[in-house]
Amino acid sequence: MDKRDIENLTLGELKKELKKHAIPSYRAEQVFSWIYKKGVTEFSKMLNLPKDLRETLSKHYSLGTIKLKKKLESADGTEKFLFELSDGSLIESVLIISRKRKTICLSTQVGCKFRCLFCASGLKGFVRNLTSSEIIGQILFVKHNLGHSITNFVFMGMGEPLDNYDNVRKALFIMNHAKGLGVGARRITISTSGITPAIRKLKSLNIQVNLAISLHASDGAKRDRLMPVNKVYPLRKLISACEEDIKTTHRKITLEYVLIKDENDSLKDANGLLAIAKRLKATVNLIPYSPVQGMHFQAPSNKEMSLFKNHLIKNRVNVTMRESKGKDIQAACGQLGKSKRT
Repeated sequence: MDKRDIENLTLGELKKELKKHAIPSYRAEQVFSWIYKKGVTEFSKMLNLPKDLRETLSKHYSLGTIKLKKKLESADGTEKFLFELSDGSLIESVLIISRKRKTICLSTQVGCKFRCLFCASGLKGFVRNLTSSEIIGQILFVKHNLGHSITNFVFMGMGEPLDNYDNVRKALFIMNHAKGLGVGARRITISTSGITPAIRKLKSLNIQVNLAISLHASDGAKRDRLMPVNKVYPLRKLISACEEDIKTTHRKITLEYVLIKDENDSLKDANGLLAIAKRLKATVNLIPYSPVQGMHFQAPSNKEMSLFKNHLIKNRVNVTMRESKGKDIQAACGQLGKSKRT
């Protein structure tokens, strides 16, 4: 008999599920606490539950587990994890350590169907969505098995988070719930290449997560080439969806922009970017391109990136330049998805 993975259930769903076995709702909260607060992966270890209840849970349900196949540590302290899922699929997660901040970069899909030209995650195509249990499992392993106190959570790993909207939505509820992981919404960021229908749905969740737009080009033709998703969800519609989001949530949006030499780093590109940033009153996060084996792209020189950044600043755009950590272990932006099992 296939057992239902209990980590795919929100607290409300778990209460309804346990009601089928005449189990009172407060027991669901206890189970939630064991899983998310204490990191227990076996029902038999939930010691404040009666033995017969633990046996019932073990008979009908499973606790989702992902297996660590490989861990790599960068010279700058960044850690990358290669996880194996129940069907043998592989995903990667990254922990970025910067002083007191520990940020986990979460994957949401095995592979990616959108195939941005400069990103490794789509090279092998799309395999499947991750379940909410598999998304949360990355956090639980790093937190409880490796003992890291995670401060920030970004959906920026393998895959397009909003293409897996339903499972990401459920993972957000579990992360944010006080009885779950208890993560404040403002410590969570979802990055999207521009799935406009899901952006509109996201704002209805009433969870004030941060939204980051992977822009990477400021005109439609260039974005069509670098990011084929633009052919389905064009830039003008993406900007409109962002405006609606800002109007509803009153939260600032971040525009992520990977700087690629001779592709999107000209003065004309900078002017297009600052026009969008001003229209949305958005912060711009510039990211130097990180090399991927087999791709011909390069990062601009430090001087060229400074000129691009300073042009935005002079025009009163709020700009940050992200330090690309973990390049030596292929853990930087755009590099995930090429690790092998051994």
